[in-house]
Amino acid sequence: MLQVDQLTTADPKVSLQDISFQFDAGNIYTILGRTGAGKTELLRALMGLNPLVEGDIQLDGQSIAKRPVKDRSMSLVYQQFINYPHLSVLDNVAFPLRRQGKRKAEAQLLAAKMLTTVGLGDFLQRRPAQLSGGQQQRVALARAMVKKSRILMLDEPLANLDYKLREQLREEFPRLVAGNEDSVILYTTTEPREAMELGNTMIVMTDGRIVASGLPADLFAHPPTKDAASVISDPPISFISGFVRSGALYFGEGQLAPNNGLHLPPDGPVTIALRPDAIEPGGAFNATIGLSEFSGSETIVHLDFDFGRAIMLVEGIETFETGTHISVSIQAEHIMLFASDGQNITTRTK
Repeated sequence: MLQVDQLTTADPKVSLQDISFQFDAGNIYTILGRTGAGKTELLRALMGLNPLVEGDIQLDGQSIAKRPVKDRSMSLVYQQFINYPHLSVLDNVAFPLRRQGKRKAEAQLLAAKMLTTVGLGDFLQRRPAQLSGGQQQRVALARAMVKKSRILMLDEPLANLDYKLREQLREEFPRLVAGNEDSVILYTTTEPREAMELGNTMIVMTDGRIVASGLPADLFAHPPTKDAASVISDPPISFISGFVRSGALYFGEGQLAPNNGLHLPPDGPVTIALRPDAIEPGGAFNATIGLSEFSGSETIVHLDFDFGRAIMLVEGIETFETGTHISVSIQAEHIMLFASDGQNITTRTK
């Protein structure tokens, strides 16, 4: 078990602010946040690479905050997938074992087994430069995993790979780390889909703080704050100002009288969050098409309303001409309401 208490740093770019969390062995924790949220800063603080202003780090109840990096039983894989260019693939992976004091033959045997696990058993004598980007990242991952560290940290490990390689390694990831049941695995990413697919627990960070944590599906359905909802949603969620009056929710000049389970708060201002699937073609709301773009088998349409801009997600590939007018409907079951302090106040009747 890894426990961090009130972790605070003073990095000039991104500082951690009072981070407290318990990480249990056998779990994969995906840490989701935009660039500059503090994800890498957290991993570097755990490793001992960035100094703490205050706080403590405990591994199995023992403080390791003042231990040198080499004594923390941690491994870190960066997105740059750094390998030693002058060493063979086999020796790259055997290198940390040799530093632990293992004999060359034993280190190479363990390294060969790990490389077979990550699908590189036929490439042992090649140099990293002779491998594809995805294969080089597997080498870096194998070198980190072969040490059997208590804490395995992966800092956006797929960010520098092309789309197909990212998809392939996402699918293979559970198998690649299957032998690390005794380890805590921390995986940072800027992509909500990746965070929800790969982790048992998802942690959302903004501005050096943890703003939400829990099961990925629960956090997506019920983000506790506006900040968390913004980070989790892809395509982006749209936030607009509205107000409740006499049992109706008002969007600019339009209104929505929920009859499908959305319970409205008392009269007053609210922030309305529209998921992209909350808007559908055809309905009582008028909008102007600002932009449309394709994403896989879906079309993302940016709409300008009298109350602001929002995004509509349409299944399939369709053409929407910029500047044309369109009528749409807003589905109450796909909207959320937030109070002035950013807290989610959405409730639905059962």
